[in-house]
Parts: sequence; C-alpha cells; structure tokens
Amino acid sequence: MNKHILVTNDDGVLAPGLLALTQEMRKLGQVSILAPDRNWSGGGHVKTLDRALRVREFRLADGSTAFASDGAPSDCVALATLGYFKEKIDLVVSGINVGANLGHDVTYSGTVTAAMEAVIAGVPGIAISLEVPQGHVGEINFGLAAQAAGRVVQRVIENDLPPEILLNVNVPYLASDEAMRGFRLTRQGMRVYHSRLDEGIDPRGQPYYWIAGDAPTGVSERGTDIGALADGFVSVTPLHLDLTAYRALTDLNTWAWDENSALPFFELSVQENKQKP
Repeated sequence: MNKHILVTNDDGVLAPGLLALTQEMRKLGQVSILAPDRNWSGGGHVKTLDRALRVREFRLADGSTAFASDGAPSDCVALATLGYFKEKIDLVVSGINVGANLGHDVTYSGTVTAAMEAVIAGVPGIAISLEVPQGHVGEINFGLAAQAAGRVVQRVIENDLPPEILLNVNVPYLASDEAMRGFRLTRQGMRVYHSRLDEGIDPRGQPYYWIAGDAPTGVSERGTDIGALADGFVSVTPLHLDLTAYRALTDLNTWAWDENSALPFFELSVQENKQKP
C-alpha cells in the first residue's frame, strides 16, 4: 500500500531541511507538504483556537508544490489530518530541524510537537533533527540526515508503531566523507540549560526583558539520546504523551488528601469508581 506522508517542520516551509526530507520521503510514498510560513523554533505545542488559519501555496526550490499555514507546526498537522488534504494522512514526518532536540527540548520543540499532534490524531509521527555544531558557518549538509530519516520511516512502514507512540530521531552532524556509525534506541537524556535574563530600556523608555544565554549542553550518559549523538550514532527515542509519574503515585498516596476519611486518596477514588454504575 502506498502511504500518504505529510511532511512538516518548525523552521518554515522554505527551509532547506524540509526540502531534503521531502525528496527522501518521495522514495517511500505519496508526499504532501503543509508547514508554517515562518520559523516557529521553540514554539512548543500550540493549537490556535482564537482566530482563523490561512493557507497559501508555495513553490519549493525543486519546483514542487507546498502549502504553508500562518499557524504553528501542530496547527499544520491538525489542518492536514482534519481534512485539508482530501486523502487520508497515513504518516507524519517533521523536520529536518536545524539543531538537535534532546532531553527536555522535546517540550519546547515545534518539530517534536508536530509529531505529537499526529499521535493525538491517531497517526504515527516521527520527528527528525540534525545536530549542528555551535558556530557552524556555511551551508548545512542534510544528506545524511535525510538518509537516516528514510531508514527510520521505512522501518515504521514495515512494522507499524505501537498506538500513541512517536519517534524522536536525532542525527549527528558528520562530514560528507564520514559514514554513520549506526542507530541506537535511546531514552531521553539530561539537558542542561544556561539561560539568563537580560534587561534593558527601549527607545520609548519602557523596560524590556530578553531570555538569553549560552547554548544548552547535556550529560553524555550511555543509553541516552545525548550519549548516542556524542558517540556518532543516530538516536531513536520512542516517546508517548502519557506524562503520569507512576512511581510518584505510591508516595503521593500517603498524603492526607481527604480530611474526612482515613483512606488514602488513590484507594478512595478506586472504591468510588467501583460503586459507579
């Protein structure tokens, strides 16, 4: 069966990473493109409900047709899966992002949250990001990242993802003559942020605040996405949207939640649920 693949991103519809990803996805199925009309990096999981969304047609560098929305990456996925394209979307692939999305980055990343929106819609989602060295100057080579994306998507098509699971894929930045060392299934690592608040006065005498700082780093621990990239491997991290801290339930269940009962809150809730028709 020929899959209908939606390609989106958070760097904007004209970003070269999106074009590289699109060309690789065309080897695997029918491709439609719906991406933001501007850069949404760091925009997180957004759904626009207070205004109408607009969609315009664009022409990419290779002459292919793409569509762009004035909403966020997750808006683009919602539009596509809710019927903007008349043919059902079978798979959403988001990227290729300029910069890795590791550890806690997934909560900020428009690239990753586009894949999350796909999962909410019941469609498999894959986010592809390319690690780019800090201070890199010149054209970015997306070739190896596109190949890695093709390999991952091919495996997803062959095997299917479990329900409510998305894949966060991070590719190390390698020179054109270097080969990928392979793929590693990983867990989220520990991202370390170096943010600071810069304050100033604008030309009209009003105070402003700018969240700035150095680029984030990470703890290069074996088995994590950060560790895999440091060792030159493509990191593939399965994520799900259930954020429940299950290990904390036991401790929290010892708290006195209900002053009128000696029963722990969690057990009381279970008993109440059993009594419901």
